[in-house]
Amino acid sequence: MHTTTRRAQTASPTAPRRSRADDVYEQLKRDVAQFKLVPGDRFTENEISGRLGVSRTPVRQALVRLQQEGYVEVLFRSGWRVLPFDFDRFEHLYDLRMVLETTAAQRLCADGGRVDRGLLEQLVAIWLVPEAQRSSDTVEVAQHDEDFHCALVVAAGNGEMARVHRDVTERIRIIRRLDFTKQARIAATYEEHARILKTIQRKRGDQAAMLLRAHIETSQAEVRKITLHQVHLARQGASGR
Repeated sequence: MHTTTRRAQTASPTAPRRSRADDVYEQLKRDVAQFKLVPGDRFTENEISGRLGVSRTPVRQALVRLQQEGYVEVLFRSGWRVLPFDFDRFEHLYDLRMVLETTAAQRLCADGGRVDRGLLEQLVAIWLVPEAQRSSDTVEVAQHDEDFHCALVVAAGNGEMARVHRDVTERIRIIRRLDFTKQARIAATYEEHARILKTIQRKRGDQAAMLLRAHIETSQAEVRKITLHQVHLARQGASGR
């Protein structure tokens, strides 16, 4: 398939090795994202330790990190609980993301500046392709989508904007990838990304910003709807056991 877009944040060759707590954190976050841990579920550190085959120390470290991010809470003498999705917080993050990306689109269309045209060409090679060459793999498309939006901000040449955008991207990832559970949404993403890139190529900043805003708002609405539906199904399944 296509070569994945150069990541906005290149890993350092001297990056520290992942710890056991990092692995537990990623697994638990996936469990929440995939509704294996449903909002309201209660569990203990011993239960997680037994399921994942690790000691309680990395489990506790991972849970504290998830607590700081607003996904779980500690209960007095009774373990932990998965918190309901805080849609207000996610909407605030989406608002910030929209400001950063629409500003980046304007900068990419302006004359001058430190625009990374090579990075834009990599996006063109992924998204402006015939329908037969499009990926239908949900995981791959989700990663390409994240790379697309990060690359737009990076290509605009403002390192501080890119840094803040990476942080926002990390914090909404847990629900954002639900947008690619349906093939119709994958097809729409290809079409919308293609229109955004073509508009940027023509240096129509206002139009590019408008298209980006509409694209992000549609995705946000779809993600909220899918999240509520998946939580409902997960609760039904749990009550029927």
